[in-house]
Amino acid sequence: MKRIISLSLIAGTALTFASSLSVYQDKTLYRYMPESTFIGLTKNIKAKCEGESVSLSHTLNCPDNGHLCKLYAKADALEANMLANTNNTKLLQTLVNLPQPNKIDAVSWVDAAKVLAKEQTKLALEERQLNHEKRKIKQRFSQKTQATMPLALEKACQGELELTLPYGFVTFTTEYAAELTEDQLKVTQQLFIRNQSGIDMKADEAHFYYRPAEQYVRPIHFSPWIVGEQKAYLPKKSKHPMRKMRVEESVVQLNTMAADAPAPVRATYEDAREYAIKGLVLPSTGEPKTVPVIDWKVPVTCKTELFAYRNPNAFKVCSFKPKFQIEQNRWKITKDGKIINERAVGEYGKDTYHLYTQIDQDIKVVRRKIVQKERETGIFGGTARKKDGFTLTITNKSDKEKKMSVTERIPTSTTEKIKVKLLSVKGSSPVKYQLLKDGKLTMNVTLAAHETKKIEVLFEISYDKDVKIDY
Repeated sequence: MKRIISLSLIAGTALTFASSLSVYQDKTLYRYMPESTFIGLTKNIKAKCEGESVSLSHTLNCPDNGHLCKLYAKADALEANMLANTNNTKLLQTLVNLPQPNKIDAVSWVDAAKVLAKEQTKLALEERQLNHEKRKIKQRFSQKTQATMPLALEKACQGELELTLPYGFVTFTTEYAAELTEDQLKVTQQLFIRNQSGIDMKADEAHFYYRPAEQYVRPIHFSPWIVGEQKAYLPKKSKHPMRKMRVEESVVQLNTMAADAPAPVRATYEDAREYAIKGLVLPSTGEPKTVPVIDWKVPVTCKTELFAYRNPNAFKVCSFKPKFQIEQNRWKITKDGKIINERAVGEYGKDTYHLYTQIDQDIKVVRRKIVQKERETGIFGGTARKKDGFTLTITNKSDKEKKMSVTERIPTSTTEKIKVKLLSVKGSSPVKYQLLKDGKLTMNVTLAAHETKKIEVLFEISYDKDVKIDY
């Protein structure tokens, strides 16, 4: 599915050639008409001019019209100041170590000592400040680029320049936000683009792909499935049986690979999702650039669910049918402008999408096994019968009524030798429940404000008295 986001066109541009940016999951391609040989503060890239590979080299010249070059110039000036500070410190130490005069003028000596001490302190403080500035600049550089020196073409390119950048230099992610009301969900999808290449980019058209640019699909050719008469095979004795076995296994594996033609090592992406942006200005700041993609509204139904056998926390789940394909399952959920969950998780069900919004802190759950003395074991004929179960104590601590769907389970058997039967599901008031496939037990529970309900589940396992069971 192709989605296009329109941004304001770059002001003052009158290019006859359309620059482009293509970001894949394994590399980035940037095509443009260069105005000079300078590329940026970058490394490990490849360049082609009009389709022909060209050489790159480091340079000390960095145009002062880009923010990275200004930072580079500041770092260069800082290095010069640090060098001057080091030399001044050495010179001062040399003066201190000069031979002492035979006769000392106490007043002059004290005055000189004060001056020297003052200068030493000044230089030490200056060195500390310079080191602090150096750490700050180094940190800022690491956020914006992985290189420390400018890179340029060895000779000017008069046509289209294509740069190939490694994975991680330009990246993007999609994120979802949802504003929740009682019966509606407003979904907003955004694109977050980060440039850490060291190259300031301007693209008339930018494309972002959720797939690699390089995909290997192994050719597969038909091979017949042969059926034949099984022949006895008696291997010859070998002085090295283990070595012989490994050789024979290798031959079998090679023959199997040739005949069966296994699936490709790397499969193609089934849904090649693509985003396009017109007039994208993307400086190498390392900061994510936020671009809205699309927003839509859908009806939603929310309920509280509890899986007490796995987790004692009840949680809220909101279900809806997406208008567009959802591409990742991390969400930011808000309601009435307030944050509900900044890292909510979602997943596709059979025909709906389920968004797990938050834990219901008002529900307290305690699950206990039936104590040993309440278990009954008996043998009738050749069959042993064992009763077992558990209790659920659910408390609503809020001032409002709570309704929830409770999912529990009883053991399920995969053999006729062992059978399981649900005996009862009892509570202080009647409990509505269903026993489904694979021992899945669902119950609908309603709790009034500050109400506590205790539910007891009993089941029986019958099996041959000589069989040992484990569950």
